[in-house]
Amino acid sequence: MENLLYWVGLSAVAVFALTGVLDAGRKNMDLVGAVMVGTATALGGGTVRDLLLQRPVFWLGEPVYLYVALATTLVVFFAVRGLRLPPRLFLIPDAIGLALFTIVGTQIALDWHAPWLAASLLGMITGIFGGVVRDVLCNEVPLVFLRGELYASAAWTGALMMIGLQALGLAPVVAAWAGMATVLGLRLLAMAFRITLPTYSARK
Repeated sequence: MENLLYWVGLSAVAVFALTGVLDAGRKNMDLVGAVMVGTATALGGGTVRDLLLQRPVFWLGEPVYLYVALATTLVVFFAVRGLRLPPRLFLIPDAIGLALFTIVGTQIALDWHAPWLAASLLGMITGIFGGVVRDVLCNEVPLVFLRGELYASAAWTGALMMIGLQALGLAPVVAAWAGMATVLGLRLLAMAFRITLPTYSARK
């Protein structure tokens, strides 16, 4: 499980760094701006999780995460600049990153002896917060706050799925893959079929 978390974590950092650069590119940011957005997106969720758990921040203890984030932002910036890309291209890798980070965050919280409900919420925070930072830096309404968008709810459902399967005795690795599939599947279905949550609207 530890080996899976390491590689899934690195993949999540790379994928979210990519989404940050793509979003920064839509705002015509220069290299410094794109690197800042990409790196903040890649590392933001895990940083908040670690601060809440009062554990060493993951990319300070393991600088390889920072190196991967920086390398990805630079490669993507120079690879795609000048290209005409679909404006919402980043949504697919964003869904993948959401799934990966949610499961990593949930398992780390469990390993840190957080109660199951707190661990699920910390997993959700790990998954969504990098995207919130990206959208704020790019002057966009964060995806998690869009009307009825299945985003945080998809992450939380996947985290609960993983915890529940582990409680039923399923191997942690299998439970982790099932949780990731749940997050990704829900998010992609919501995007494809505009599945939304009920929204609050006051009577006039």
